[in-house]
Amino acid sequence: MELFANQVLAGIATGAIYACMALAVVMIYQAIDHLNFAQGEMAMFSTFVSWQLMQWGVPYWGAFVLTVAFSFLAGIVIERLLFKPLAKAPILTNVAGFIALYAIINSVAGLIWDFTIKQYPTPFGSSPFLGSQLISTHQAGMIGITLLMLLLLFFFFRFTRVGLAMRAAASLPESARLVGINTSWMIALGWGMASAIGSIAGMMIAPVVFLEPNMMLGVLIYGFAAAVLGGLSSPFGAVMGGFLVGVFENLVGTYIPGVGNELKLPIALALIIVVLVVKPAGLFGRAIVKRV
Repeated sequence: MELFANQVLAGIATGAIYACMALAVVMIYQAIDHLNFAQGEMAMFSTFVSWQLMQWGVPYWGAFVLTVAFSFLAGIVIERLLFKPLAKAPILTNVAGFIALYAIINSVAGLIWDFTIKQYPTPFGSSPFLGSQLISTHQAGMIGITLLMLLLLFFFFRFTRVGLAMRAAASLPESARLVGINTSWMIALGWGMASAIGSIAGMMIAPVVFLEPNMMLGVLIYGFAAAVLGGLSSPFGAVMGGFLVGVFENLVGTYIPGVGNELKLPIALALIIVVLVVKPAGLFGRAIVKRV
């Protein structure tokens, strides 16, 4: 029973990171109807920025805040310079743009910081949380930071004018334009927020997977899986999908004989395929009917 509880709590901790990545993916998907294949590399580059700031003597939380702000601005700049001109381009053109952005960011990070593995500090420590052997203080910190961020996002989208405008621009862009909402800038803000959320995921997972230019590839795949499982039309579903994928992969790796780290992802993806066959919109998504 203790092993089961340990794996569930560890799964919730890693699932919190998948939830952040899935939420970032869904925010951009709802804005432009495309999956951002460079989301993980954007998070990785931001994590390197925070590491560099700490190397220059900036305290952890100061580097954390500065990196989130940098990521927010960088997301807006990327949308304005690259994807705004591609707004009416064919789907494959956008896909090529995302792949190019992925390769560029990965190469630039390797050029600046090289491809060697670096230690990334944790502000929470790695000792048992409250004396329990079930979860470490860093895992508890990952969960706490993620839940705090989700709570702030909930209040932002529910009770602020900008948040409500962003929701309107994402769900009903034509109607939003008719009431005076600048949907173009709402999309840019969505990019900025998705980039900032991704940077938080990168900084939280870096002490676990270590810091190097390819660190977020596996996390991004799990983030995509979580977003599809929960529903690309539902930010709440993406978050729940992240936690479900995190717990499921841990339990699969523990209780199914012969399954190592190499097979956990294929089995998780197989489960998602089964779910999508039954419910194509995802567990929490809604089917969208278009009038023709």
